[in-house]
Amino acid sequence: MEDNMIYLSPNDTFNFSCSSNLSCFNECCQDLVQYLTPYDILRIKNRLGISSDVFLQKYTTEHTGPETGLPVIAFKTKQTDRNKCPFISSSGCKIYEDRPSSCRMYPLARGVFRSRETEKITEQYVLLKETHCLGCSQEKIWTIGEWIIDQELAEYNKMNDMLMEIISLKNRLLPGVLDIKSRLVFHMACYDLDRFRTDIFEKDLLKDFTCDTPDILNKIKDNDTALLLLGLKWLKHILFNDRGTR
Repeated sequence: MEDNMIYLSPNDTFNFSCSSNLSCFNECCQDLVQYLTPYDILRIKNRLGISSDVFLQKYTTEHTGPETGLPVIAFKTKQTDRNKCPFISSSGCKIYEDRPSSCRMYPLARGVFRSRETEKITEQYVLLKETHCLGCSQEKIWTIGEWIIDQELAEYNKMNDMLMEIISLKNRLLPGVLDIKSRLVFHMACYDLDRFRTDIFEKDLLKDFTCDTPDILNKIKDNDTALLLLGLKWLKHILFNDRGTR
């Protein structure tokens, strides 16, 4: 069977089950380029108990996305070992409870489209049937909604959709590669949250930014999710100066 993609509507079902009993176990965690979203990085670095800058330096690489012109983060893999995920072991994923959103979504892929006129988000799901994966031949049947709940994807989707809004604005208002200053700002607010927090409190980074939540500074002292939400809103202000945004 050749690799193929099957488009699914919200009411469609699919078969999938993964376990260490399958001969393909761990195959999806190698021979890959694993991109990470800001919320992925937040969850993983907190699970490891290390700062964002240490995580980024030790476990990731960065390049410029060819379509967006934005900094993109991916896991650093060993090319001599089938480009394996750095957190895979013979017994499975070592960070399973905080694994990236794309791992949670698999064997589905999710596309998001936002209407400029109504701001309404439309989702499109695709079932990825890959030759190395035996999971889709198992008996367990899911709806998309059941899969999202089972894989605890709601919070990931919410945070990732906010990033997609910024990417959409960037493509529309600032096509091409960002200048060095804007690139550094994007990297800090999205990926290097601990530095972002430090600069807020030590360098008065938000002095020209009006926060819509009065007690936000208290919240972000020890809440990385609140900090990331603030960072994404701040980025819209810094990069676009609210041009064309609502």
